[in-house]
Amino acid sequence: MEPVSKLDVTSFLMRAEIIPVVDVRSPSEYHAGHIPGAINIPLFEDSEREAVGIEFKKEGKKKAILKGLDLMGPTMSGKLKNALAVAVEGKLLVHCWRGGMRSEAMAWLFSLGDIETYMLEGGYKAYRNHILDGLSEKRRIIILGGLTGTGKTHILEYIRNSGNQVIDLEGIAKHKGSAFGALGQPPQPSTEQFGNQLFVEWTLVDSNMPVWLEDESRNIGTVFLPDRFHSNMQNAPTIILLLDIKKRLPRLIKEYSIFPPEALYSSILKISKRLGGDNTTDALKAVETGDFAKAIEITLNYYDKAYLFGIKKKKPGNIIYVTSETDDIGENAQKVMKAAEKIVW
Repeated sequence: MEPVSKLDVTSFLMRAEIIPVVDVRSPSEYHAGHIPGAINIPLFEDSEREAVGIEFKKEGKKKAILKGLDLMGPTMSGKLKNALAVAVEGKLLVHCWRGGMRSEAMAWLFSLGDIETYMLEGGYKAYRNHILDGLSEKRRIIILGGLTGTGKTHILEYIRNSGNQVIDLEGIAKHKGSAFGALGQPPQPSTEQFGNQLFVEWTLVDSNMPVWLEDESRNIGTVFLPDRFHSNMQNAPTIILLLDIKKRLPRLIKEYSIFPPEALYSSILKISKRLGGDNTTDALKAVETGDFAKAIEITLNYYDKAYLFGIKKKKPGNIIYVTSETDDIGENAQKVMKAAEKIVW
């Protein structure tokens, strides 16, 4: 068996732009988080990996290796066929968790099919350390904040279409941020996979130019932002759009009244302790009778207070307030971009 070429994480990711990445970890490891675009051809299925682990603890390394070979034997042909099907110009990039025996075993197998294989030195663990370091990098960030219903996502889309750099955190998280944020959205990724996908977006933007992000709490639904990334957001210049509650209601009614009452009930109950018993009851009754304006106004009172409290965690000198008398996306986006011109880097 010829030595397999090993690449550091930077070189590995550069080659991944043209050579497919094969993740040989078990399916559950892969689904918990993986390099975006990677293909899972596992050395062991979850139950097989567990069996090898038990053998290692009971009988030691050699017995575990023999157990692994017994399990791998009947599936070798299928794994090689899968690898041949995805290889580009006879090349593949391969990784496991730490860049050890699993990668080496699969690289050997792939070599039987004349596939030129490159291993990730340090494995997926090295990749995770690399992306978390990258996401900790301090850059010129502009945060767009504002009370719920000010149309921040649409404003950021307008700002992007105006030639500015924008990363849609809620789009990556598959969640709109509130107790109602999962409505109409696909299942959320894991926190780990969110970070992996965020890193892809982070590397695509020009680090010499500002990038716009929507103001977010530590979590977006069930997904948590990386610690230092969120800390950098908290310390970044923030433009907060202030819009009267009556101006915000029509957009929110249009957006959420399309969902079944049962889905709205469930969302309201998620924040029932914060709303209080009477407000929760009134909000549920309002949904039941189709009075969405009342239901939304009750929940907005809670979210407005929570957001205004959260602003106190930011540096006052980093905040620019923008008031508006309209909910027109284009007009408000222009006001926000005008305010951004005041930022001194």
